[in-house]
Amino acid sequence: MKGKFITVEGVEGAGKTTQLGFIRDFLEAAGRQVVLTREPGGSPLSEELRALLLGHRHDMATDTELLLLFAARAEHIHRVILPALQAGRWIVCDRFTDATYAYQGGGRGVPWPRIASLEEWVQGKLRPDLTLLLDVSVEQGLTRVGQRGQKDRFECEGAAFFQRVRSAYLDLAECHPERYRIIDASYPVTVVSAKVAQVLTEWLD
Repeated sequence: MKGKFITVEGVEGAGKTTQLGFIRDFLEAAGRQVVLTREPGGSPLSEELRALLLGHRHDMATDTELLLLFAARAEHIHRVILPALQAGRWIVCDRFTDATYAYQGGGRGVPWPRIASLEEWVQGKLRPDLTLLLDVSVEQGLTRVGQRGQKDRFECEGAAFFQRVRSAYLDLAECHPERYRIIDASYPVTVVSAKVAQVLTEWLD
Protein backbone atom coordinates (compact mmCIF):
# COMPACT_ATOMS: atom_id res chain seq x y z
CA MET A 1 0.00 0.00 0.00
CA LYS A 2 1.11 3.53 -0.75
CA GLY A 3 -0.25 5.34 2.30
CA LYS A 4 0.61 5.03 5.97
CA PHE A 5 -1.68 4.13 8.85
CA ILE A 6 -1.27 6.00 12.16
CA THR A 7 -3.42 5.34 15.21
CA VAL A 8 -3.79 7.37 18.39
CA GLU A 9 -4.70 5.56 21.60
CA GLY A 10 -5.19 6.35 25.27
CA VAL A 11 -7.57 6.20 28.20
CA GLU A 12 -10.42 8.66 28.59
CA GLY A 13 -9.18 12.21 29.09
CA ALA A 14 -5.79 11.64 27.49
CA GLY A 15 -6.34 14.52 25.05
CA LYS A 16 -6.61 12.52 21.83
CA THR A 17 -9.09 14.84 20.11
CA THR A 18 -6.80 17.86 20.40
CA GLN A 19 -3.71 15.98 19.29
CA LEU A 20 -5.46 14.34 16.34
CA GLY A 21 -6.02 17.74 14.77
CA PHE A 22 -2.42 18.68 15.47
CA ILE A 23 -1.15 15.46 13.86
CA ARG A 24 -3.26 16.05 10.75
CA ASP A 25 -1.96 19.59 10.38
CA PHE A 26 1.63 18.48 10.99
CA LEU A 27 1.47 15.76 8.33
CA GLU A 28 -0.27 17.98 5.81
CA ALA A 29 2.45 20.60 6.31
CA ALA A 30 4.94 17.81 5.54
CA GLY A 31 3.20 17.19 2.22
CA ARG A 32 1.00 14.20 3.07
CA GLN A 33 -2.66 13.84 2.13
CA VAL A 34 -4.39 12.95 5.39
CA VAL A 35 -7.71 11.28 6.19
CA LEU A 36 -8.73 11.85 9.81
CA THR A 37 -11.14 9.21 11.10
CA ARG A 38 -12.21 7.42 14.26
CA GLU A 39 -13.36 4.19 15.85
CA PRO A 40 -15.93 3.08 16.43
CA GLY A 41 -17.22 5.02 13.45
CA GLY A 42 -15.65 6.48 10.35
CA SER A 43 -18.29 5.40 7.82
CA PRO A 44 -22.08 5.96 7.82
CA LEU A 45 -22.97 2.47 9.04
CA SER A 46 -20.07 2.42 11.50
CA GLU A 47 -21.25 5.73 12.96
CA GLU A 48 -24.68 4.21 13.58
CA LEU A 49 -23.03 1.33 15.40
CA ARG A 50 -20.96 3.86 17.36
CA ALA A 51 -24.18 5.47 18.60
CA LEU A 52 -25.35 2.08 19.88
CA LEU A 53 -22.01 1.29 21.52
CA LEU A 54 -21.51 4.63 23.26
CA GLY A 55 -25.15 5.43 24.00
CA HIS A 56 -27.20 4.41 27.00
CA ARG A 57 -30.17 2.83 25.23
CA HIS A 58 -28.95 -0.74 25.70
CA ASP A 59 -27.16 -2.61 28.47
CA MET A 60 -25.37 -5.03 26.16
CA ALA A 61 -23.52 -8.26 26.85
CA THR A 62 -19.73 -8.13 26.56
CA ASP A 63 -19.71 -10.44 23.52
CA THR A 64 -22.32 -8.24 21.83
CA GLU A 65 -20.15 -5.20 22.44
CA LEU A 66 -17.08 -6.97 21.07
CA LEU A 67 -18.83 -8.18 17.92
CA LEU A 68 -20.44 -4.80 17.24
CA LEU A 69 -17.02 -3.18 17.49
CA PHE A 70 -15.58 -5.53 14.91
CA ALA A 71 -18.64 -5.15 12.68
CA ALA A 72 -18.11 -1.39 12.72
CA ARG A 73 -14.39 -1.96 12.10
CA ALA A 74 -14.99 -4.21 9.11
CA GLU A 75 -17.17 -1.58 7.47
CA HIS A 76 -14.69 1.18 8.33
CA ILE A 77 -11.78 -0.76 6.84
CA HIS A 78 -13.51 -1.58 3.57
CA ARG A 79 -15.25 1.77 3.06
CA VAL A 80 -12.61 4.21 4.30
CA ILE A 81 -9.24 2.88 5.42
CA LEU A 82 -8.21 0.54 2.60
CA PRO A 83 -9.39 2.82 -0.24
CA ALA A 84 -7.51 5.77 1.28
CA LEU A 85 -4.29 3.80 1.82
CA GLN A 86 -4.42 2.37 -1.68
CA ALA A 87 -4.83 5.90 -3.06
CA GLY A 88 -1.68 7.01 -1.24
CA ARG A 89 -3.39 8.94 1.54
CA TRP A 90 -2.32 8.73 5.16
CA ILE A 91 -4.87 7.56 7.72
CA VAL A 92 -4.85 9.11 11.19
CA CYS A 93 -7.34 7.17 13.30
CA ASP A 94 -8.71 7.92 16.75
CA ARG A 95 -8.46 4.40 18.24
CA PHE A 96 -8.29 1.08 16.41
CA THR A 97 -8.02 -2.57 17.43
CA ASP A 98 -5.58 -1.83 20.25
CA ALA A 99 -8.50 -0.09 21.96
CA THR A 100 -10.42 -3.36 21.81
CA TYR A 101 -7.55 -5.21 23.47
CA ALA A 102 -7.40 -2.46 26.12
CA TYR A 103 -11.10 -1.85 26.79
CA GLN A 104 -12.73 -5.21 26.08
CA GLY A 105 -9.62 -7.27 26.90
CA GLY A 106 -8.17 -5.34 29.82
CA GLY A 107 -11.31 -3.60 31.00
CA ARG A 108 -13.95 -6.27 30.42
CA GLY A 109 -11.75 -9.32 30.76
CA VAL A 110 -12.24 -10.78 27.27
CA PRO A 111 -9.35 -13.19 26.56
CA TRP A 112 -6.87 -11.66 24.14
CA PRO A 113 -6.80 -14.77 21.88
CA ARG A 114 -10.53 -14.28 21.22
CA ILE A 115 -9.88 -10.69 20.15
CA ALA A 116 -6.88 -11.80 18.07
CA SER A 117 -9.03 -14.27 16.12
CA LEU A 118 -11.48 -11.52 15.21
CA GLU A 119 -8.60 -9.18 14.36
CA GLU A 120 -7.19 -11.71 11.91
CA TRP A 121 -10.58 -12.39 10.36
CA VAL A 122 -11.62 -8.75 9.92
CA GLN A 123 -8.25 -7.13 9.16
CA GLY A 124 -6.14 -9.77 7.51
CA LYS A 125 -2.61 -8.34 7.51
CA LEU A 126 -3.71 -4.73 8.05
CA ARG A 127 -1.99 -3.24 11.10
CA PRO A 128 -1.02 0.34 12.01
CA ASP A 129 2.41 1.57 10.92
CA LEU A 130 2.67 3.81 13.97
CA THR A 131 0.68 3.99 17.21
CA LEU A 132 0.92 7.01 19.48
CA LEU A 133 -0.14 6.16 23.03
CA LEU A 134 -1.09 9.30 24.93
CA ASP A 135 -0.51 8.11 28.46
CA VAL A 136 -2.01 9.85 31.47
CA SER A 137 -2.89 8.69 34.96
CA VAL A 138 -6.43 7.44 35.39
CA GLU A 139 -7.07 10.06 38.06
CA GLN A 140 -6.05 12.94 35.81
CA GLY A 141 -7.91 11.51 32.84
CA LEU A 142 -11.16 11.10 34.77
CA THR A 143 -10.84 14.61 36.15
CA ARG A 144 -10.67 15.92 32.60
CA VAL A 145 -13.65 13.77 31.56
CA GLY A 146 -15.66 15.14 34.46
CA GLN A 147 -15.34 18.64 33.00
CA ARG A 148 -16.93 17.69 29.66
CA GLY A 149 -20.56 17.27 30.68
CA GLN A 150 -22.62 14.19 29.83
CA LYS A 151 -20.62 10.95 29.78
CA ASP A 152 -20.94 8.13 27.25
CA ARG A 153 -21.43 4.49 28.24
CA PHE A 154 -17.70 3.81 28.61
CA GLU A 155 -16.90 7.04 30.43
CA CYS A 156 -19.34 5.97 33.16
CA GLU A 157 -17.07 3.07 34.16
CA GLY A 158 -15.14 3.34 37.43
CA ALA A 159 -11.48 3.98 38.11
CA ALA A 160 -10.64 0.27 38.49
CA PHE A 161 -11.89 -0.39 34.96
CA PHE A 162 -9.67 2.34 33.53
CA GLN A 163 -6.68 1.17 35.54
CA ARG A 164 -7.03 -2.18 33.74
CA VAL A 165 -7.40 -0.38 30.41
CA ARG A 166 -4.26 1.67 31.00
CA SER A 167 -2.30 -1.40 32.07
CA ALA A 168 -3.40 -3.22 28.92
CA TYR A 169 -2.23 -0.31 26.76
CA LEU A 170 1.17 -0.33 28.42
CA ASP A 171 1.38 -4.09 27.90
CA LEU A 172 0.58 -3.60 24.22
CA ALA A 173 3.31 -0.97 23.93
CA GLU A 174 5.78 -3.43 25.45
CA CYS A 175 4.66 -6.18 23.06
CA HIS A 176 4.91 -3.95 19.97
CA PRO A 177 7.86 -1.57 20.47
CA GLU A 178 8.42 -1.39 16.70
CA ARG A 179 5.29 0.69 16.20
CA TYR A 180 4.39 2.11 19.63
CA ARG A 181 5.55 5.48 20.90
CA ILE A 182 4.44 6.45 24.42
CA ILE A 183 3.85 10.16 25.01
CA ASP A 184 3.34 11.58 28.49
CA ALA A 185 0.00 13.37 28.13
CA SER A 186 -0.09 14.78 31.66
CA TYR A 187 1.45 18.07 30.49
CA PRO A 188 -0.37 21.10 29.01
CA VAL A 189 -1.60 20.77 25.42
CA THR A 190 1.25 22.74 23.84
CA VAL A 191 3.88 20.63 25.58
CA VAL A 192 2.20 17.39 24.51
CA SER A 193 1.95 18.68 20.94
CA ALA A 194 5.67 19.41 20.96
CA LYS A 195 6.35 15.84 22.09
CA VAL A 196 4.07 14.52 19.33
CA ALA A 197 5.88 16.66 16.76
CA GLN A 198 9.23 15.30 17.90
CA VAL A 199 8.04 11.70 17.57
CA LEU A 200 6.58 12.31 14.12
CA THR A 201 9.69 14.11 12.92
CA GLU A 202 11.93 11.25 14.01
CA TRP A 203 9.56 8.66 12.51
CA LEU A 204 9.30 10.47 9.18
CA ASP A 205 13.08 10.69 8.97
